[in-house]
Amino acid sequence: MNYIALDAFKKAWVFRHQDLPIEEADLARIKPMTEQRAAVLWTTMVSREQDHPDFFTPHDWPGKEENWQESLDWEGPWEAGEATLPNTICDFLNWEDNTTVYFCMSRELIIETQFDVFKRTWQNFMFLADGSLLLGKKRDTAVMFSESGEARLGKRPKNV
Repeated sequence: MNYIALDAFKKAWVFRHQDLPIEEADLARIKPMTEQRAAVLWTTMVSREQDHPDFFTPHDWPGKEENWQESLDWEGPWEAGEATLPNTICDFLNWEDNTTVYFCMSRELIIETQFDVFKRTWQNFMFLADGSLLLGKKRDTAVMFSESGEARLGKRPKNV
């Protein structure tokens, strides 16, 4: 089993927030991974050494400045209530709506969904922004969302 029920996810409140309702069809496509599955994906796509974004070093691809090309403010559009993920981020990523995406918070906490769902529910996900990475399956572009309201746009090296 690779996923846990959304209701069993310890941070499920972000998807049940009364001010940011999510349609049931989208809720069904937001799939928190089991700790075991999350650990495998984290080790494969994020870091073999560190368990959380707070501890990234230059030995980890997210800790290398050269992997990040641009920074922008996500918090402004979030505070303004923009319904979909800012266009600058979508344009940079250039992912199809059906791309499988991983919202990676730590080695134990990763949520899988489709890019179209993430774009519609991004405001809910931003309650979990704390160095969190948005990665796409078989994609090299990435976004790191910081708690300070900054989004860093970059590329994951192919040899990770």
